[in-house]
Formats: sequence, structure tokens, C-alpha cells
Amino acid sequence: MKEAPRTPIIEVKGISKKYGDNVVLDSLSFNVLPGEKIALIGPSGSGKTTILRILMTLETMNEGRIYIDGTPLWHKEVDGRLVDADEKHLHRMRTKIGMVFQLFNLFPHKTVLENVSLALILTKNNTRSEAERRALELLEMVGMVEKASEKPAQLSGGQKQRVAIARALALQPKIMLFDEVTSALDPELVEEVLNVLRKLGEETDMTMLLVTHEMGFAHDFADRVLFFDGGKIVEQGPPNQIFTNPQEERTQTFLKKIVGAGRTI
Repeated sequence: MKEAPRTPIIEVKGISKKYGDNVVLDSLSFNVLPGEKIALIGPSGSGKTTILRILMTLETMNEGRIYIDGTPLWHKEVDGRLVDADEKHLHRMRTKIGMVFQLFNLFPHKTVLENVSLALILTKNNTRSEAERRALELLEMVGMVEKASEKPAQLSGGQKQRVAIARALALQPKIMLFDEVTSALDPELVEEVLNVLRKLGEETDMTMLLVTHEMGFAHDFADRVLFFDGGKIVEQGPPNQIFTNPQEERTQTFLKKIVGAGRTI
């Protein structure tokens, strides 16, 4: 018996984004299935981070529609037609999505434990003891429980990023977005953060979208790779196909430059 097709958890339909005359996203469309791990690769300025920020409702779009779990993200239905969403709708939709940024955005005056538990207190109405118990579980998951009482200034970049991941996980999002989370780290600290992402990929069924220049990690981590250039998806497919037998000349050129710069695949 043929398996019924799964409904996408993310549907991006004809998204365009411009800054003046600069086209950042050009009629972009793609779907993501529940639990799928997607790596977004491509040159700087190709639109990878912008689509993550639009999914997180941090930036608006000029055209198009996005659906999360079948519900419009930036619009809502009123009397059978789609209108621009109000802040209440956007807030509700944001609870399904978590994002970890290049720079950690931790509260410098709060401890590691407070940074992770605060969101649970403010948005999930947890008591402080409930929030701290859950925060400690998450810090254990990312290998940071022994740093719970320290302030961000006492942590390395890799440790800060692991705390940021725990904080994003605290709200139990269905979808996690990672925007070049190792790009601000010293090379020797990159692996500790990638190990946390590997663990998340193996131990959870979260849908994950990852913008990265770590091609070896993208190859091992992703179910599917999307190669962006000029605000479009030039090529997509399983990691083995994209990294060992890319079909498009633009993909081939990009990967040759990456390998030439010493980033192994």
C-alpha cells in the first residue's frame, strides 16, 4: 500500500524581498517536511539569512505567502480572505519557531540559568522553580549545566552559543532555525557547538533549518541541501548529490571555491 504524502510543516510560496533596487529574495518557493533537517548553503548575500528572518517574523516580505503547519504566517483569514496578520497572530505563530543567531544575544547581567529560564516564566507562565528545573534539563542536554550560575562574560564563545541553543529550545518549538551559529567562533570552539546540533538532530524530531558554511557538517547533518544564489534556489537535493555530483555550474563553482579555501566536504 502506497504511503500517503506527508503535509509540509513549512510552505514558502513565491516570496520576494527587496531593499530599494536590491532584490534579496526572488520569487522563492520551497517546502519542508516535519522533522526534516535542511542545510541552506551559498555565497554571502544570496538570501539564506533573510528567509530565516522572515520565517521568524523579524523581517517582512514584499510578496508571497508562508504557511506554518498549514496556517498562514504573515496573514490571517478574515471572512474567507487573507489579510495582513496582526501582532496577536504573529505572536501565536512565533511560539512554533525558535531561532539561534550568529551572535548569542544573551542578557549579560543574568546568569546562564536565568537566561534560559526567563522565557519560560514570561511566555509559558511557569513558576520560577518549574522554569529553573526545565532550564537545568536543557543545560544538561547542551553540556552547560555546570556553568548555570555564571554570567555570559565568564563563558567562551562556544559556551555562549550552547546556552543560546538551550534558551531557544526552552519554548519547545516545532521548528528550529540556525543562522551561521559557528561563524563568530574561534575554530577550536566550532566543533563543540556542531556536536550539540548533531545531538539535537539525532535525539529530537524537530524540523531544523541551518544556514552554514561548514560543508562537512552540512553533508553529514542534512536530509536535504538547498543551494542559494541571487535570492533563488539554484539547486537542491540529498547531500551526496549536491556535494559530490552537483548538476548546476553555479553550484560547482561555489563548492570548488569552498574547497579551495580549505573547508573540506
